[in-house]
Amino acid sequence: MNKEDILNILKHELPYLKNKFNVKNIGLFGSYIRSEQTKQSDIDLLVEFSAPIGFFKFIDLENYLSDKFGLKIDLVPIDALKPLIKPSILKETIYA
Repeated sequence: MNKEDILNILKHELPYLKNKFNVKNIGLFGSYIRSEQTKQSDIDLLVEFSAPIGFFKFIDLENYLSDKFGLKIDLVPIDALKPLIKPSILKETIYA
């Protein structure tokens, strides 16, 4: 799986994610976006919500995406980014 595959799946899933989980935007960053992934790499996804979803629904979203991709997902809410790393993550993120 490469970044194009991941982004295509995310684009296909976006209407469902918006409806079920209040996802406003979702994007790929990290090793897959830089084509540096290994067999042990997880998929790093940056997510922005249109409304709060709560902890359990957040875990449901992470599990849904993990099942969809067959890989571990590191789901990061955009508002949880640390100020020190936020600019570099936002710069490399490609949104679905």
